[in-house]
This record gives sequence, structure tokens and C-alpha cells, in this order.
Amino acid sequence: MSKHNPSRRSKPAPKAELEQRVRELIEWRGGGYNADLVQDIVENALKLLRDVAHRGDVRVIQSAVRELRHAFRVFAPYAAQRKISVFGSARLKPGRPEYRQAVEFGRLMADAGFMVITGAGPGIMQAGHEGAGPEHSFGVNIRLPWEQSANPVIERDQKLINFKYFFTRKLTFIRHSDAIALFPGGFGTMDEGYEALTLMQTGKSQLMPLVLVDRPGGTFWKTWDLHIRDHLLRNELISPEDLHLYQITDRVELAAKWITRFYRNYHSTRFVRDLLVIRLAHAPTPTALDALNEDFADIVSGPAMQEVEALPEEVEDGDCLDKARIAFGFDRKSYGRLRQLIDRLNTL
Repeated sequence: MSKHNPSRRSKPAPKAELEQRVRELIEWRGGGYNADLVQDIVENALKLLRDVAHRGDVRVIQSAVRELRHAFRVFAPYAAQRKISVFGSARLKPGRPEYRQAVEFGRLMADAGFMVITGAGPGIMQAGHEGAGPEHSFGVNIRLPWEQSANPVIERDQKLINFKYFFTRKLTFIRHSDAIALFPGGFGTMDEGYEALTLMQTGKSQLMPLVLVDRPGGTFWKTWDLHIRDHLLRNELISPEDLHLYQITDRVELAAKWITRFYRNYHSTRFVRDLLVIRLAHAPTPTALDALNEDFADIVSGPAMQEVEALPEEVEDGDCLDKARIAFGFDRKSYGRLRQLIDRLNTL
């Protein structure tokens, strides 16, 4: 029988029988978290036997699932701690001002209670880990022919994860980050920065602070910003509000302050049916809510902003039940303006 010819195989078991057998397999394995979702994963994995003939394609799926499962397991014990991903060139040496800045920035973020995630390589990545210290660091390494080992700060730490694929590594960065800092770097740094901006602009990730750190008096990110404004904004390829998704400074103290202030009142968001729920340390007063509804009417599509109790779906998941919250019908496209709303909520 050819392993690449599903037409020569026997007919698959009926759907109900397949579901029953997978449930029995999960029970035999002892059960665990999210059994319904795991069942769906197993059933879809079995469909690969007929749907995907190319062995290399199946290996991509196999490796991706393995890498993500391992990464989520490593991060799980630290879920309650805020984390920041730090990106920048692997080629910048310890004598460079950008390296010294990244060390200081890592220290400031660790002092503020954040853990620092980097790509685990040399340069800015090592500097961020040096500043934070190994106990406050994660390494998210990519296996490359010319960069086989992680930097000495994280290389023997259990919080070091090695990836084969960039896409699983990048997902891990964004999934576990509450903030992002970009120091000067090359294609990889630009790639990470643009992906973070794209995900926030389209609502595919939580809004978070994204700070671009120039060396003292430097123009690396200022020049980048001019390109964004002269070519993307002027040609109406982005909206003016999208410029609020990032901030630029050459002072690491200011970068750290921007990040911590973002979470001064704001905690997180979640869509529940047609409502966007914003979780906060302190709810706005009725007068402040009236002002917010007036000033941000352009992004409201449906119910106006109002203070609410935790919604049933949030209660079922035990999702941030200790937080105050407001909810409204968000137009699901104006994420630059939503960032401005969060900034306003942080001033109340």
C-alpha cells in the first residue's frame, strides 16, 4: 500500500465513533486540562493521515505542536508576572552605548517586577539578560547554523527554550509579552517590530506598550519614524491614530516609565460576544464615562461605554474577577484610537 495514496485506504470510521474513541483515549491517559480542545486536536491530527501526503508538511505541524506545547509549559509557572520582550542586534558589543542601555533597561524592568524575554543570543539580547539577571529572564532561542548556543546568562537556565521555526518562536514572544522594547537592530529586529505593530493594529494581539529606544542622541528610530510618516502616513497607507501604537525615546528611564504607567490602571481586554470588556484597577466615575463616550464616540459601534460586573463567560473562566471593568460595542478596527482610550483611562 502506498503511504501517499489515501484513496487506496479503507474508509474512515464514522465521526461519532471517532469522537468516542478519542474520548476513551483521553480518559485512558488520565484526562487533564481542556479535554474538549485536546480532543479536537487529536481528531484533526488523525485527518492528516488522509489530507496531507507530503511528509515534510506533516513534520512542520508535528514540530510546531511540540515546540508550542513545550513553550507554554515553561512559561506556565510565571503566568502571573508581567513580561517584556527585548529585541535588538546580536552584533552590538558590550562597549557600545546601546548595549549599556539595554543592560540598564533590563535592570529597571526587573526592578519594576517584569521578567525579560529575549532571543537568547549575544548583543542586545545578552545585555537585556545581564540587566534583569537569570532569575528574571527567559531565553527564546532559534537554532541557526552559525549561532548554536545561547548567551552565557541564560544558556543553562530552565527558562531557555530552543525553537526550530521562526513562526513558533515569534508567536511565543507575542503571546507571553505585556510590553515590547526595540533597540537598534537589523532585519530580525525590524521583523519583530513590524509584526507586533501589525498584530496590535489588527486586533490579533493585546494592545501593549511598544517603545523604540535610540542610543543617547541617536537617530536610528527617529529616522525610521520619518519613513513611517513620509511614506506610509502621507500616502494614506496607515491611519494617523496608528502612530499611537509606538513611542520613541533615547532614555531608558523614560521607556521604563512609559511601560509601567501603561498598567497603572489598565489591566487587559477581552471580547465577550459583541462587547469589548476593558479590565481596570479602578472604574471611571459616571461623569468620566460620559466624557469618554463623547470623546471616543467614533469607535463605539453598539452599546455605549458602561461599568459592568464580570460577564458570565468571564466568571466561567475565572478571568480577572477581582478587576473593575467597562464594556462597550467596539468597531473592531480603530485600535490606534483604542490605545488612546487606554491612555486616557490611565489618567483617571
